[in-house]
Amino acid sequence: MGILELSTILLTLASIFSLINIRILKLPQTIGLMILALCLSVVTTILGAIFPNFLNSVIEITKKFDFSELLVNVMLPFLLFAGAMSVNVHELLKDRLTILLLASFGVLFSTFAVGSGVFWIINQPFFGLSQMGLSYIDCLLFGALIAPTDPIAVLAMIKKMNLSTVTETRIAGESLFNDGIGVVVFLTLLAIKQDGVENVTAAAVASLFVTEVIGGIALGSLMGYFGLKLLKYIENEHTELEVLITISMVLILPIISHYFHFSAVLGVVMMGLFLNQNLDVDKKEDGVQKAMGDYVYKFWHLLDETLNAILFILIGLEIIVVFESFQFQFITVSILVIILVVLSRGVGVSIPIAILSIFKKFERKTALIITWGGLRGGLSVALALNLPDSIGEGKGLILFITYIVVLFTILVQGLTLKKIVK
Repeated sequence: MGILELSTILLTLASIFSLINIRILKLPQTIGLMILALCLSVVTTILGAIFPNFLNSVIEITKKFDFSELLVNVMLPFLLFAGAMSVNVHELLKDRLTILLLASFGVLFSTFAVGSGVFWIINQPFFGLSQMGLSYIDCLLFGALIAPTDPIAVLAMIKKMNLSTVTETRIAGESLFNDGIGVVVFLTLLAIKQDGVENVTAAAVASLFVTEVIGGIALGSLMGYFGLKLLKYIENEHTELEVLITISMVLILPIISHYFHFSAVLGVVMMGLFLNQNLDVDKKEDGVQKAMGDYVYKFWHLLDETLNAILFILIGLEIIVVFESFQFQFITVSILVIILVVLSRGVGVSIPIAILSIFKKFERKTALIITWGGLRGGLSVALALNLPDSIGEGKGLILFITYIVVLFTILVQGLTLKKIVK
């Protein structure tokens, strides 16, 4: 199947699923699409039992389809840029220390807490999974890929929660930045695994981490600054040109980042925040003059919704492949890991909030809302698929647990988040 046929199928399914959700299910877009994507995988499996060749064809196409490459290098920059465009930049700048501390400490704590917990669980004789040969560094890789929340899912949910502007900005900002930090931690651990723990020094790890983070933020800020000047020069007169400029910048930044080993994820977020700034005060009723015309914001909102719909359809199809390596004890382990992930997320955000509450004001139960609002999504799945085959049988276990955690956070946490907020 060629790229044109595949794109047509995905866009058609995205349109149909969105329509079904809006008219029939009437659920938040993220949850509705996830449920429909699961239904798609179930229907495909049932049809596969009747027509084996059909299921084999679907599995073959899905395996050939590089989901990880598509999401990390193509879809994720566009989705994160669109997410950064929807954040209130002025509120975010006021609370930047809180957001950065929540994102960095939360991801690092969760990575090591979940990784250590999973390593202990799978080595218990009761589960009989020790023969899979997962090392401690492999478990830390799982901790790193499951630690970052999905900003696309989180932003879609909190917009409907009627939260205060401060709390909404904190949740949105933390979700955007913990994605970038999570990817950096994952890539750092992956480099340690590939080079061999015995051949890696603490200085080399620190250098790699700092290069990724500082380099990504600096590149994104630099491109965002020049992009802002360019958009100011256009002065909202040619909105089509503004769209073209923003698209090309989102495409160029990951290429430059890859060449210099910077974090493209953090770079895209920073660039989006720069371009989303208000230029100067105007005498209009809203009090501000935006860097870009409303048409540009509408375009990126449309692209965000479209890519989000396609993303969850792809996740639904990937489930069929993941369940090929299913073992019954995976279920018990997955339930324990879900508890571990939620608890580690809770502790990871509660500690910074407890410290910062000495100097700043937080709404009651902010830590609980951020914890339960920590939905995982396509990024975790893409990173799990990106794990090296040298992990062996353990890769199937990590993929299965990743999917179960993603499903739990989106379906269970997502459906109950509004009640938790109330």
